Amino acid sequence: MLAVIRQPIIVVMGHVDHGKTTLLDRIRSTAITAKEAGGITQHIGASEVPLDVIKKTCGRLLERLKANITIPGLLFIDTPGHEAFTNLRKRGGSVADLAILVVDVTKNFEPQTLEAIEILKEYRTPFIVAANKIDVITGWRSTGLSGFAEAISGQSSSVVEDLEARVYALIGALSGVGFNSERFDRVKDFKKEVLICPISAKTGEGIAELLMYATGLSQRFLEDRLEIEVNGAGVGGIIERKEEKGLGTTIDVILYNGSLKVNDTIAFAAPNRVSTSKIKALLKPKPLQELRESSSKFYYVDSVSAAAGIKISGSGLEEALPGSLVISTDYQNYEKEIRSELQEVFEVDKSGVILKSDSIGGIEGLSKLLKGAGMSISKKGIGKVTKRDVLDAFSIRATDPESAVVVAFNVAVEQEAEQEAYATGVNIIGGNIIYKIVDDYKAWLDEERKKGRQALEKALVFPGAVRTLRNSCFRVSHPAIFGIEVVAGRIRPGVQLMNRFGDVLGTVKEMQDNGISLQEAKKGDSLAMSMDGVTYGRQLQQDEDLYVFLNDDDERALRYKFSGLLSEGEVDVLDEISRIKAQKRKG
Repeated sequence: MLAVIRQPIIVVMGHVDHGKTTLLDRIRSTAITAKEAGGITQHIGASEVPLDVIKKTCGRLLERLKANITIPGLLFIDTPGHEAFTNLRKRGGSVADLAILVVDVTKNFEPQTLEAIEILKEYRTPFIVAANKIDVITGWRSTGLSGFAEAISGQSSSVVEDLEARVYALIGALSGVGFNSERFDRVKDFKKEVLICPISAKTGEGIAELLMYATGLSQRFLEDRLEIEVNGAGVGGIIERKEEKGLGTTIDVILYNGSLKVNDTIAFAAPNRVSTSKIKALLKPKPLQELRESSSKFYYVDSVSAAAGIKISGSGLEEALPGSLVISTDYQNYEKEIRSELQEVFEVDKSGVILKSDSIGGIEGLSKLLKGAGMSISKKGIGKVTKRDVLDAFSIRATDPESAVVVAFNVAVEQEAEQEAYATGVNIIGGNIIYKIVDDYKAWLDEERKKGRQALEKALVFPGAVRTLRNSCFRVSHPAIFGIEVVAGRIRPGVQLMNRFGDVLGTVKEMQDNGISLQEAKKGDSLAMSMDGVTYGRQLQQDEDLYVFLNDDDERALRYKFSGLLSEGEVDVLDEISRIKAQKRKG
């Protein structure tokens, strides 16, 4: 086998409208953004940037790295947030070797920025922060230069100070999510600090340094990872499946090892099975062109070697699952490899939430975040949320109510499922931002626990003590009505009260304060109480201390199971109630 160094695969991530596509446009010198709806990336793409283009852009900056550059270029993946990255997956991590996290320097972190960082953490992918839109800082003078160092030297002191403040705000934000970082020219340890490269994707400043560090860090720290067997069986990942005019169903694949040829047979995951297809055509993007561009931007090739973004046409691709491995059937044990990986991704717990997604990558990405938050998953599936999913969630409620929920990522909910969810009270938590779904589930869980705690507290008999007030008897019996002060714990209607000798006197019928009925009274409250089964002046006297009677089961539950619900004062009165009951038993 012939071993060579392939291009590092670089994924570009960030919040919508922070400039991901504009950055790649600047690098590619193309005009993709102008063609996109609203200027926002709508599809997944890949672009090869040859080394000679990088050298031309960086000029003499590359010489500062003092490294022998042997990589043939960079392969950029342009992604709308989460999708490509989670589909750029392989066993044990991500296909992406490096990420560029684009952040609008005028806005700092936004929701999809945080999502991207969480995903990068989970997959342990190194990244560079491109602090974009420095050109919109008030007073910035665009220089037309690609180097940041030259551009910043021509700015006023107020602009420099403003940019410094914004970079330090980014450093603070990164620190808040667990990363040490610094502006690229102040980094002391590339292994321990995240580089921040101030750039303008629109006017070009800082692009040279960004490319320089993407190239240099890949060469210095990722060289072993980039070595491949160029003549080996092709291995890649499906990032998108789509219909192409004249080609039928095609799959967009990032090939990261080996080679593929026309007429090769490839294997991939389909619903509930491993499927195969014979390659009819391989379409490879021309250098500095987008994989997602129309077919005129491609040229047909007989073979392709890693790393490359390729479009594959063939029969039987209709059920190919995005996020699946694509392996040449020349690869030994290819079916076992795919099945084994799917088994890992779709591994479930005995109990837990129901998880649905549009791709294998979505299932894996959301599973990682849910598991990282200590949550369990009992069922995973690709496709719309169905009535069956809702019924499965409902069946869990009896044994695990906190898991009786369907978590849906980037998929629709069938009408029957919506109706069943409404009828059964099953919650469907959906969306297209992974970390927000997890946050929404946590919020739902907190609310459910709060409701459960409130219901539990309502049902529990809590310890409490009252003292009858002097000269405050309003009725002697049937029921006795008299004034009391709560001296410890809490009192509710329906509890039995005992005296200091452990004799149960009667049951609290009602409590009022100025004519308003109360369902609970706490320490310090003074009010009128009615009580059945007692005659004031006989069994009950003024200035007498009375205690809530707790049976042994209630007492044990409060002491060993629900002690966290008790205040310090309630623990003290519980101890006093236990002492009185023990004394009563002794006679």
